Amino acid sequence: MCGIVGYIGGRQACTVLLDGLKRLEYRGYDSCGIAVINGEGDLRTTKRKGRIQGLEEALKSGPMDGSVGIGHTRWATHGHPSDANSHPHCDESGEIAIVHNGIIENYVDIRHELERGGHTFKSETDTEAVVLLIAEKLKNGAADLLEAVRAALEDVVGQYALCVMSSREPEKLIAVRSGAPLIVGVGDEENFVTSDAAPVLPYTKKVIYLGEGEIAVLTRDSVRGVSMEGDDVPLEIKEIQWSMEQAERMGYETYMLKEIFEQPEALRRTYYSLLPKGWFEIEHEGERLTTHHLRKIDKIYLVSCGTAYHAGMVGKYFLDITTDLDIQTDFSSEFRYRRLKLDRNKFVTVISQSGETADTLASLRAAKSMGSSVLSIVNVRESTIARESDHVIYTLAGPEIGVASTKAYTSQIMAISMFAVFLGHLRGDISDEERDYYLNGLKDVPDKVERVLENTSRIRECAESIAGARSSFYLGRGFNFPTALEGALKNKEISYMHCEGYSGGEMKHGPIALIEKGFPVIAICTRSATYEKMISNIKEVAARDGYIVTIASEGDNFLESVSDRVLYVPEVIEELSPMVNVVALQLLAYYIAECRGCDIDKPRNLAKSVTVE
Repeated sequence: MCGIVGYIGGRQACTVLLDGLKRLEYRGYDSCGIAVINGEGDLRTTKRKGRIQGLEEALKSGPMDGSVGIGHTRWATHGHPSDANSHPHCDESGEIAIVHNGIIENYVDIRHELERGGHTFKSETDTEAVVLLIAEKLKNGAADLLEAVRAALEDVVGQYALCVMSSREPEKLIAVRSGAPLIVGVGDEENFVTSDAAPVLPYTKKVIYLGEGEIAVLTRDSVRGVSMEGDDVPLEIKEIQWSMEQAERMGYETYMLKEIFEQPEALRRTYYSLLPKGWFEIEHEGERLTTHHLRKIDKIYLVSCGTAYHAGMVGKYFLDITTDLDIQTDFSSEFRYRRLKLDRNKFVTVISQSGETADTLASLRAAKSMGSSVLSIVNVRESTIARESDHVIYTLAGPEIGVASTKAYTSQIMAISMFAVFLGHLRGDISDEERDYYLNGLKDVPDKVERVLENTSRIRECAESIAGARSSFYLGRGFNFPTALEGALKNKEISYMHCEGYSGGEMKHGPIALIEKGFPVIAICTRSATYEKMISNIKEVAARDGYIVTIASEGDNFLESVSDRVLYVPEVIEELSPMVNVVALQLLAYYIAECRGCDIDKPRNLAKSVTVE
């Protein structure tokens, strides 16, 4: 959950590293730092607690020249944010520097062993144990930096991405990937290391996605692949499919606002990508998921975390009505520890924006080890989850930089919905007419989302009316129970308001005790099979003087009489309404956070890609 950038070439490394860190700051922003080897072969390091602006200020007073360097932006796991705990970390001689993403699980044992050997630690981090271990291997006879890194990692347990350099070998960077993503950017007489593609886009679109257990040795004009055992490994160069413009804010105040407004196009791309030549394919490395297999499955698990879990919940509701299969949802962090009886007819679908979510990846591997087939729904090609799945549905949301997921979420629901329609029709559980009914409805969803985005003034005014509250409830039923959960999650993520999502029918079973005069309750009451039930739930809140904000279908004037504020959205098929309704809640959370003066793209304690347990 941290950002790594490395550079070797002909440019000033400091400039490249700072630019890269700014593009990676969404991955972690409690501290940052860079290390550069200058023309005299000296390794210098500058690190600061806090945002990259503080690092920039420090570098103005102490510039660092040199064309080889590494940088890091941190999301703390071991040790509080501080200058000392910031990366890069160096050995005692100041000759070796390292940046690290992930967790070293046995760092305490390594640390104790190194301390017994006379080493002194300057930080609380697990990372420092690795750089001191590398130094120890060099001291004990390792031939060069590569051999020392390989030898050190034989003693390391955990998940990590590392970039290492040494003033003893100033024309070399070592990059290692084991469980956490790492990319090599291939330029013209310059090469890069990074946690994701954004930092290399200004310089090159040619990249190498390091595989599990692979090491890359970078010089200015070459990249060599090596296994953990020291054997040569062929590295395949691929081209990034998205543009520089897609990774920029393009005039929007924040990435999150830009990504909210990109949803109609993201939904259209995902919809049409799943209709090649008029129908649906699921592909993995060119191979279709066989219809014979899909007819034989008897159970589907939808496994994911956070926002993606809510998308899976919507998927369960839809699969329940399009198929006769047993459908279950589960948190990735729980699924892998359950005593499951999986086999080839138990179909596991994992959902992840980044394709690197640690708990979801672990669940995927557990499912495959028990013989189950795994379908992944991911947004990032060449991600670990995509590569290790049997089959993949790609959402085409484009790069999502904002920490709070928006366009990836609605694109995930679109993908799951398309799969539900395809699977139900294939198995004979829905008719041709039902299939076409849903496909036509799904085709219209992006236009309906655009209409929500055209009328934001009422949502902003509503946000201003409740932004001062300490807590709020979100209520929904049926297909929009997950929408209530997601709306509450968005609000708590970026505004820090305490919010809880509930099924409307559960209010009277405890939570209603918290309702008092002025307590905000956001009720999703668009037209549905549970519409009348939701009105009853709203009246229960009104009877206790709660402040009611209702999400209602256009033309439903009745709800004005039982609500303090009504936010209208276009009417859509109930099964597809979560993709439309949630956009109003995304905007509501956004404007509440804006009113409260929060840093929306960089919410405290959060990072975009959760690559640690």
